[in-house]
Amino acid sequence: MSQILPFFRTHPYLVSIISFTIGYFFMPVVIEVARKYNFVVSPNKRTSHKGDVPNIGGINIFVSFLFTVFLFSYNVFSEIQFSILGLFIILIVGFIDDLIDIKASWKVIGELIAAFFLIILADLRISNFHGFLGIYELPLFFSYAISFFVFIVIVNSLNLIDGVDGLASGLGILYSLFFAVYFLFTGHLDLSVTSFAMLGSLVVFFYYNVFSNKRKIFMGDSGSLLLGYMINLFVFSFLEMNAKHDIPPQFLIKAAPAVAISLLIVPLFDTVRVMITRMKKGYSPFRADKNHVHHLLLSLGLKHRDVSLILMGITVGFIIVGLIFRNIPNGVLVAIDFVFCLILTKYLWILVDRKNITKTNEQLVELKQKKDLTDKP
Repeated sequence: MSQILPFFRTHPYLVSIISFTIGYFFMPVVIEVARKYNFVVSPNKRTSHKGDVPNIGGINIFVSFLFTVFLFSYNVFSEIQFSILGLFIILIVGFIDDLIDIKASWKVIGELIAAFFLIILADLRISNFHGFLGIYELPLFFSYAISFFVFIVIVNSLNLIDGVDGLASGLGILYSLFFAVYFLFTGHLDLSVTSFAMLGSLVVFFYYNVFSNKRKIFMGDSGSLLLGYMINLFVFSFLEMNAKHDIPPQFLIKAAPAVAISLLIVPLFDTVRVMITRMKKGYSPFRADKNHVHHLLLSLGLKHRDVSLILMGITVGFIIVGLIFRNIPNGVLVAIDFVFCLILTKYLWILVDRKNITKTNEQLVELKQKKDLTDKP
């Protein structure tokens, strides 16, 4: 055993196999418990599934991830104990929300408490703007303020994007893979192990959520909030190691904040767009609707799996753009991302409008045919 653990730590990509295996065999237990104690979602006007579906997939992600990290990076538990406590808190917040649908304000309070453990107690925060807007090292107060703000934005963006099968977990797989490989190449093996462990746990959920019919399960808020928490942990670590040059020079990314935005652009841009649209209509920015990008794609007649694959493909495209332009000024890369998002959104709305016009014309033709039949003697 003493030889196995060092081997896995020097080949952390194998850790994802362990977390996948743990999650795969533990998932049936989670599904049975969910059905037994009625931790399920019934079909309603905002869903498209059939029958009652368990919605505590986050529990399986948490167990398989944490157990794997404990096995292969147990030596860092004393260093990240506060981060783990924050992860546990946000899991509980999501689980309670899945059970009783708590108010948005209470959910945000729970998220802030979890963020407190990560940002204040674990002292993992954004301390440098990398020259973005001409700012480098941040004063302590602004460092805490911007870190809490970014934390809430990322967590809730991933929570809101979780609207179709496989989307949140699929994006989480891409994010975890990106950070796992980057941490591996830069010599941060414990973070790489953690990222690969999350990758394996998410792949298990993705399989059950997308490809399983009899044992289908949803991530629930417990899963999407947990995912958001871990992505924050990875993003903050990524930004800090680049700010402090705590990596080999060949892997240094000058526009690290903009690259992180490129990585997360799909949920971030969609959240901002939807909230602005709601406020322009005089609604609360937190009001639920069907204006998210996945809803628009579904309105074109696409299936859940198609929507997830399209948005995952777009994410891969933005990652490539971010890596190609990783050393240009942050503002320029963010502007490039923004322009691409506007173009893609405009094109999507053109397709949606065409679909609606076609549907309206078909309905008018159908009404005319019914009228003609009625008017016949």
